[in-house]
Amino acid sequence: MLSEVYINKTASFLPLDPVNNDEIEAVLGMVAGKPSRARRVILRSNGIQSRHYAIDRATGRVVMTNAQLTAQAVRALGEIGHVELLTCGTSSPDQLLPNHAVMVHGELKWPRLQVVSFAGICLSGAAALKHSWLAIRAGDVQRAVATGSELASASLNSTRYEAEIEHKLKELEVRPEIAFEKDFLRWMLSDGAGALLLENQPRGALPLRIDWIELSSAAHELPACMYHGAEKNEDGSLTGWQWFDAAQLGEKSIFSLKQDVRLLNENIVRATLAEPLASVMEKRKLRAEDIDWFLPHMSSRFFAEPIDQCLADIGLPIPRERWFTNLASKGNTGSASPFIMLDELLRSGRIQKGQKLLMFIPESGRFSSGFIFLEAV
Repeated sequence: MLSEVYINKTASFLPLDPVNNDEIEAVLGMVAGKPSRARRVILRSNGIQSRHYAIDRATGRVVMTNAQLTAQAVRALGEIGHVELLTCGTSSPDQLLPNHAVMVHGELKWPRLQVVSFAGICLSGAAALKHSWLAIRAGDVQRAVATGSELASASLNSTRYEAEIEHKLKELEVRPEIAFEKDFLRWMLSDGAGALLLENQPRGALPLRIDWIELSSAAHELPACMYHGAEKNEDGSLTGWQWFDAAQLGEKSIFSLKQDVRLLNENIVRATLAEPLASVMEKRKLRAEDIDWFLPHMSSRFFAEPIDQCLADIGLPIPRERWFTNLASKGNTGSASPFIMLDELLRSGRIQKGQKLLMFIPESGRFSSGFIFLEAV
């Protein structure tokens, strides 16, 4: 018999003091010593007013690792006793190997337990959550912690782009900023971590029962949109970092995060919301009146209206007063965003017993999406 699974504790960790829009370029630095032409336009569109970076303002150095950020979020859960499973998702691990989850385990100094790491982008945290949910549901373990975390700032510092700038001096005399698809993400992403304690029994003031988690991918029809450690070719394929020599890695800023903004705008709502959610609605008999809270992970306020229209078009019109997002105050923290959103909403006292929550997590890597359905019990 399958076990019910409950989120009994939530926590988040955001490093150092918040950074407002007027401070952001001073913290991340100016590429080639010149202010970005795109910054103000992007910030005006994305609606983010403040965010957090693990960067010391005095030195410009990143002062925490992703593993340390994640461990801080787990510690913020408080006293939780023995845990049998730790699952961690991130798109910005501190190294290629060992995997992120074992590094978090090392920071926590917990006794021996199952540890599983999930790669990807925004959906990696939801994938980690699903693994913990399924492990408890199947009876393999009774208690688990799932995390999502990002240390985006380590890749967004201006020094990451200097080699490419030097390599393209003549081109930059005409256009003195990096390619828009690289500059775009510098003003969109920030640092943070979230953690959830899952158990097979409800505990605490307001446990959230996980009813289902649905994940899907549109990679069969669409090329990569967001990528890191690769160069995109004219045919849409990727050439990974291992195919470049040491000089090219810097000259082409292979390890800067990039996004095809045109491809994103043309496909993100259809491929990650309209089509997969319509399928979930049919499978789960989902109706708008069944949803008291809708938590959409949005990279930008720009997508709020298209999401609203899409929900209406597919027959799931959730009124905006039932939406919850903290994008403006916490920024876009990728795989950590859903965890940080849920933690803030739960702590706000606005969730009441019996209410149901639908979380939506899109990922533009190759257009994946996730939906999580919870009930406050």
